[in-house]
Amino acid sequence: MNSKLPTSNFQLPTGFTLIEAMVAVTILTLSIAGPLVAANSAFVASLIARDRLTASYLAQEGIEYVRAMRDKEFLTAYPSGDGWSVFKNGIEAYCRDSLCTLDPVLRQMGYGPGSALASCSGSCGKLHRRSDGVYTQQSIGEQTVFTRTIRVDDVSETDERVISTVSWDYHGSSYFVTITNNLTPWQ
Repeated sequence: MNSKLPTSNFQLPTGFTLIEAMVAVTILTLSIAGPLVAANSAFVASLIARDRLTASYLAQEGIEYVRAMRDKEFLTAYPSGDGWSVFKNGIEAYCRDSLCTLDPVLRQMGYGPGSALASCSGSCGKLHRRSDGVYTQQSIGEQTVFTRTIRVDDVSETDERVISTVSWDYHGSSYFVTITNNLTPWQ
């Protein structure tokens, strides 16, 4: 038995159809856009991490400065004075139940107007970075995105809680770093 297969005049198309072209463009777009979105997300995350690290250092500087103020009062009152009471009364007069700002660069160590630690009455200004990289409240150098506040809470007669917060905004989102430390009389 000899059977023949039917023959046809069907030919494969020689070009792309519109649907094939659209699928190819979509695949190409997704293959390019995916890595670009990932790179952009990594870049934004690195900028936020940089700002968070700077804010951590600035908040820690606030804590260290208040600790140095306590130590200064003890050394000034030594050997017969009560440095703790002087420190506690001074710090509470300006920074208890209100926010203070710290500018250790251009002001004398102490509390109140004209001193490094002064009340900012809820509207603490942004820090500026001088050309030597030092941060200050003075309008010297480039204004930064950072605002530093210091608050003191009375825990007990021999314990003060110092709360140093640095906040900033980045692309409409607010960020902050808070460091808390308890200070006690060390004599």
